[in-house]
Amino acid sequence: MTGKGQDAEGGGGSLGRNPELEAALREAEQSVERRESSAAEAPARRGAAEEVEDLSAELVEARDQLLRLQADFENFRKRAQKEHSEVLRYGHQNLVKDLLSVVDNLERAIDHVRTSAGGDLGGFLQGVELVQRELLGALERHGISRVEARGEPFDPALHEAMAQVPDASAAPGTVVEVLQEGYRLRDRLLRPARVVVAGTPEGSEGSG
Repeated sequence: MTGKGQDAEGGGGSLGRNPELEAALREAEQSVERRESSAAEAPARRGAAEEVEDLSAELVEARDQLLRLQADFENFRKRAQKEHSEVLRYGHQNLVKDLLSVVDNLERAIDHVRTSAGGDLGGFLQGVELVQRELLGALERHGISRVEARGEPFDPALHEAMAQVPDASAAPGTVVEVLQEGYRLRDRLLRPARVVVAGTPEGSEGSG
């Protein structure tokens, strides 16, 4: 009986393999590994979340800056449009102010002739010439000048030939008479001068 017990005890010294116990141990080990992996990945997830929050904040700030920029541009556009409109309506006011004094002098000259019953035509002529000089001076102050024409070679960019006459005193192609003065605003032509151009004198064609 003792021998049987020893055999049983000896036989029980090493338990046989239990599949269920081994499966439970493996599952416990896997659970511990998953927890350790999750604990290791947690800081990375927190870092990614913080980066997303930072990017979101930067996006909001960029959107606000864009809205402010759009508002500033709209205000600038409105101011520029208003200034452009005012230039179109009042940009010539300085020229007009200068011309008002010319009108005043012309009216004085006319009144002088009326009060003298037309007898002082010489004084009237001097008054008109004074008005003309003052008018040309006012135009020059605003960049408006006459086109040089008389005695100059004909220039189709500045002159408009109305006639051509034989003239032995001038070289062919020279402006000998101005029918209407031309004017330009700085480097821009306002209107060409209407002129008469010297042609080849009669009897000189084919000479030599």
